[in-house]
Amino acid sequence: MQKFVAEIFGTFVLVLGGCGSAVLAAAFPELGIGFTGVALAFGLTVLVMAYAVGHISGGHFNPAVTIGLLVGGRIPSSHVLPYIIAQLIGAVGAGAVLYLIASGKADFDVAASGFASNGYGEQSPGGYNLMSAMIIEVVLTAIFLIVIMGATDKRAPAGFAPIAIGLALTLIHLISIPVTNTSVNPARSTGVALFQGDWAISQLWVFWLMPVIGAAIGGVIYRFILEKAE
Repeated sequence: MQKFVAEIFGTFVLVLGGCGSAVLAAAFPELGIGFTGVALAFGLTVLVMAYAVGHISGGHFNPAVTIGLLVGGRIPSSHVLPYIIAQLIGAVGAGAVLYLIASGKADFDVAASGFASNGYGEQSPGGYNLMSAMIIEVVLTAIFLIVIMGATDKRAPAGFAPIAIGLALTLIHLISIPVTNTSVNPARSTGVALFQGDWAISQLWVFWLMPVIGAAIGGVIYRFILEKAE
């Protein structure tokens, strides 16, 4: 139960902090934090939550990470479904809170704003097509898993894993916000897509399938190539 609650709480904060920065602060007139600020918000939320509750649940906060760590031999299969359920509860709860906050603005239109949802084609911030979206989500999620597994390897310096993981997620967002608004996390994508309620739901499959494939690739690479290295 402690692990379940930790995953709910950590994912809640990740989605509220990261997507909240995109919805509420990124384009604020003259003072907006922009893409760089949003990237930092996602990285910082993972970093602080990893330190806060990572010692309880492992600090996944992401279904793709959970599946990647299963493939990488780091967790038992019995953890997977409960963790993913917890992550979705946290993400949807954060989406609901963010929706309540954002709807307090007189001219707020959730459909028109995009509500920090992930997308491709016309819904990509930079107009990137489906192929671009698929490639970048697979590649960056694989890299993310390799960083996670490397930073938490028993041979790695103790106590620094959350910093490496948080900075990796920041870098991932700096690269890919213009392409897909950055997912690499199916729970994060689902938590806001349900409230955007239009194109975000129809494109959501990409932001489940591609991160999971990428995470599995990263898990395999680390487990069978890097983890055995001397």
